[in-house]
Amino acid sequence: MSPDLPSRRFACPVAGVDEAGRGPLAGPVVAGAVILDPARPIAGLRDSKILTEPVRTRLAAEIRGKAVAWAIGWADAGEVDVLDVLQASLLAMRRALQGLAVMPGLVRVDGNRCPSMAMLGFPCRVEAIIGGDAHIAEISAASILAKTSRDVWMARVAFAYPDYGFERHKGYPTPRHLRLLQKHGPCRLHRRSFAPVRSLHAPS
Repeated sequence: MSPDLPSRRFACPVAGVDEAGRGPLAGPVVAGAVILDPARPIAGLRDSKILTEPVRTRLAAEIRGKAVAWAIGWADAGEVDVLDVLQASLLAMRRALQGLAVMPGLVRVDGNRCPSMAMLGFPCRVEAIIGGDAHIAEISAASILAKTSRDVWMARVAFAYPDYGFERHKGYPTPRHLRLLQKHGPCRLHRRSFAPVRSLHAPS
């Protein structure tokens, strides 16, 4: 998490929030929350999906170094199965916001749904912005942190589950992943509520 800088520097700190990992068959949903510093602009912020991996990695390091505050929130595969992937995504967003060292006055969320603010522990306004990751710098930054954090985690956990190639496809339903899933059956990281996993009768 970023250092706790005095929030009085900003009349109304704006936090951008976005998630990564709604589509995969395995692994967590990960959300990022970022408050950028207007005095330390970051060039090249875009929707993480249109950036190359090296560019995302470089920008993620710059965001962590320059942002007023940033945090990552997670919802694991079990929570996805229990809550459904939308509610798990909103839970991860709320956890990311709760991890911020600076309280935002305004939260901008990518998409058309906002996480509940009831249990955040601080008052703030919240707005959903469809396509916000493409043109709102704070949301773009959150998108980049969420994507890179999830990708790094999936690559690391691949050592514990070497049969699935998580380091390559990050849990998304690629042809290779589907072949390996069919061959080995699901592991503990797989989302049992997703149809390609649910259709397999394999031991957990």
